[in-house]
Amino acid sequence: MPLLEITSRPIALVGLMGVGKTTIGRRLAKRLDRPFYDSDEEIEAASGRTVAGYFRDHGEDLFRAGEKRVIERLLDGSSVVIGTGGGAFIHPETREILKDKALTIWLKGDFETVMERVSRKNTRPLLQVADPRAKMRELMDVRYPIYAEADLHVNVASGPHLRTVNRVIRALKKHENKLAKKAKANGKQNG
Repeated sequence: MPLLEITSRPIALVGLMGVGKTTIGRRLAKRLDRPFYDSDEEIEAASGRTVAGYFRDHGEDLFRAGEKRVIERLLDGSSVVIGTGGGAFIHPETREILKDKALTIWLKGDFETVMERVSRKNTRPLLQVADPRAKMRELMDVRYPIYAEADLHVNVASGPHLRTVNRVIRALKKHENKLAKKAKANGKQNG
């Protein structure tokens, strides 16, 4: 099945900070010949502030409300790939928008891989605490059951992001084949 035929729905990557939603999203969009948007970058462009600055000055509730508006705008019906912020899918209203208007893919990372990646930058507002490792374990405990509501689950590969992009492509093809078989079976029942 050609990559361009995988799905016409927007694709939204969800998961914890550090799993590679932006890097994987950019590469996936290129492979699918679609535009890519990072919701955090779009929020920063719309607000003129960094995500960390917005969090610090306005709090998480106002940030999540703005994030919801940006994601709604990005999911205008065109075939795009979106990398969402780590908390976007956790917010119930934003999660419903994502599930309704996009094919959601949970990029699931193991603890050590995620910690290694997030420790490269000191820009994660939720990890600006005395014990970032304990905070990450807490986030995983709370968020993983919610991320599990995504349409597809793809384990993040260690090493180059290309490995995970290839895993996402395989998951998309498998999903598309399952939908095609279901449609064919429904057609036989109705015909």
